[in-house]
Amino acid sequence: MQRTELRLSRPGARRLLTPLAVLAALCLAGGPAAAQDAAKNAANNAAPGATQNEWSTFNGDLKAQKFSPLTQITPANVKDLKVAWKVHTGDMSDGSGVTPPSVWSATPLFVNNTVYLGTPFYRIFAIEPDTGKVKWTYDSKGELKALTQPDLKNRGVAYWQADNPVAGKACDKRIYIGTMDAKLHAVDADTGKPCADFGKAGVLDINVYNTQNAKWPLSLLQPPTVFKDYLLLGWAGKDWDQTVDSPGTIFALDARTGAVRWEFHSLPPEVIDKTGTANVWASMSVDPERQILYIPVSSPSPNFYGGDIPAGLEVITSVTALDIPTGKMLWSRQLVHHDIWDLDTNAAPTLFDLEKDGKTIPALIQTSKQGFLYILDRTTGEPIYPMVEKPVPASTVPGEHASPTQPFVDLPKPVVPDKWPGVYDLADWASLGYCSRTAKSLVDQGRFTPPSLQGSLVYPGTIGGTEWGGGALDPRSQTFVVNSSSAVQTYQLMTRADFDKAVSGGSETGGLFPQTGGPYGMNLNTFLNPIGMPCWKPPYGTLAAYDLKTGAQLWNKPFGQIQKWGFYMPESWGTITIGAPVITATGVVFIGASMDSRVRAIDLKTGEVLWKALVEAPAVAMPAVYDYKGKQYVVFTVGGNSILTPRVSDEIVAFSLPD
Repeated sequence: MQRTELRLSRPGARRLLTPLAVLAALCLAGGPAAAQDAAKNAANNAAPGATQNEWSTFNGDLKAQKFSPLTQITPANVKDLKVAWKVHTGDMSDGSGVTPPSVWSATPLFVNNTVYLGTPFYRIFAIEPDTGKVKWTYDSKGELKALTQPDLKNRGVAYWQADNPVAGKACDKRIYIGTMDAKLHAVDADTGKPCADFGKAGVLDINVYNTQNAKWPLSLLQPPTVFKDYLLLGWAGKDWDQTVDSPGTIFALDARTGAVRWEFHSLPPEVIDKTGTANVWASMSVDPERQILYIPVSSPSPNFYGGDIPAGLEVITSVTALDIPTGKMLWSRQLVHHDIWDLDTNAAPTLFDLEKDGKTIPALIQTSKQGFLYILDRTTGEPIYPMVEKPVPASTVPGEHASPTQPFVDLPKPVVPDKWPGVYDLADWASLGYCSRTAKSLVDQGRFTPPSLQGSLVYPGTIGGTEWGGGALDPRSQTFVVNSSSAVQTYQLMTRADFDKAVSGGSETGGLFPQTGGPYGMNLNTFLNPIGMPCWKPPYGTLAAYDLKTGAQLWNKPFGQIQKWGFYMPESWGTITIGAPVITATGVVFIGASMDSRVRAIDLKTGEVLWKALVEAPAVAMPAVYDYKGKQYVVFTVGGNSILTPRVSDEIVAFSLPD
């Protein structure tokens, strides 16, 4: 499912972070030769037809490195960045009316001399890259209802072009956008007019393939991954509501017609009457030379009870490699056994060639909600840095059969510690001891403490670790930068009778998830005191850098500031973060992600903040970096996310250096 964007609508939980209310450098990095290598690397990994000056895919390139070879903006001059242009799309909702709230996580694309964006109302905007003038818009007329997610969501669009596009020929270049009601639209990239040869008059209804356990549409919130003439497509669902749901599927579609070339099923047919999902709702990455697709597979339904789920389902909560021409699975590496914590693998793995011990190893790094950084040989799935099976607590819930062991990774150092930070004295004092009393009443057995009938303290919780953006890589120095969240949550299973009573009682129902069809409902909350303060010690979010050649953590700093009642809390607290960084060839890291509605530039070498600017809401999409007519731009989508704060916006803002 798409649990990371599950809004914690219980008032206390909704407050989760409202009270937290939470070329010189280039030379140092390797000189002109390194710049040439970076440019070559970027060109090789870009989408077909794209150039090194572009940001042509969701993750910047097919390997999900989120790296730009551009060099105009440096650590020395980034402080001079100014707003180059802004656009307001009008597509936002705070949920106060009939339209659900909007969550806008769309990374802009810059390709075909145009900035393209999808909106949470499922419209496409085509924008001039230097002026912000809108060239055209396309309205998919997607249904504006919370069909599977509690909010209207969009993570952007995808671009495809023919091998030798003919100027002026319609639909030799295309933009694709999906909708929550399972429609995939293809339009001409120059005009915004539908491509008649795709699907039915430019629209493909993916839900016609939703034939097993169908209870909701296969929501297309993440744009497809484009490789050659393939559109590689996952979907988002709703696996906290029912026990048996639509089983996870990856579709490989013909980019011109929408015809299905192959399907990959994450669950074997003999189990789909007992479970579902294990879908891929996040972005994916591609090794272009080997024609391999890497997919982050989520947990199965229901999220928090696995008593009816057969053992031995090795693809769930995994990173898995597929052969693109055939759809055949090449290997799968499970990251959580028998996942009953909703620890979906939630971001595209970053692909790179690891220089280690005198060898060059084709590798990938996979971030995770559980806070581990998994570095694998991407041709075999075998760990390069050890993954060690360790005993974990047993479940006390009747019917549950939690795995006796789980894989742990000690190197690189996890982005969050193994044990929760402990009760924060200030929050405990402010609540007259509520935090400490509650902590003592919960089951706490460290990592992978199972959900219980008594109530379990889970760290990191499902909104913790690293979320769906993943991290960014400088492929020259093999420095990896990643933001993360330290979040404590409580998981309590409820007997069906108790759950039904709680719902019918008409009290707060937010945080209650029915898991209908199974013996238990679920009550999930973030561990807050009655006035909404986190009960655990800060920092609540950090940004860290790692040397992947050795696994060493280079720096780790609190990131962002909590903003509440017009005040900013101490920088040492940091904030929960959503969204990912990008890195440029001069050693500048750009990132939004924080709840304080600021966007920042960070020094890759030190982690120090070099520049920041205030925008209208949290920028929870990763930015895009591009060059147009000799000027470098960094563009942020500013839409907000209700996990951080109710503040929403429809702003797109581009920054550049003054002329």
